[in-house]
Amino acid sequence: MELTPKQRAHLKSLAHHLNPVLFVGKEGVTDQTVRSLEEAFNTRELLKVKILEAAPMTAREGAAALAERIDGAVAVQAIGRVGVLYRPHPEKPEIQLPG
Repeated sequence: MELTPKQRAHLKSLAHHLNPVLFVGKEGVTDQTVRSLEEAFNTRELLKVKILEAAPMTAREGAAALAERIDGAVAVQAIGRVGVLYRPHPEKPEIQLPG
């Protein structure tokens, strides 16, 4: 799934007030991390992930690695040590992306 610049900007504005739901530490992106994120995507469509200083990757690399391992997920942005991921709900999407 590719996002247009307009869709990406819309998701960034929605994610601004969110708190991180997952923290990636010194072990990096593990199977447990991916499972935790998949569970979080069952109740939300837009998530923030914090990449800690001890992690062996940047926020951009961490968000891309997580999006790659989760079906349908897209890395929206990475600022500082925080990444934003989006995955539309398969049956009832709540976030309406602009055309």
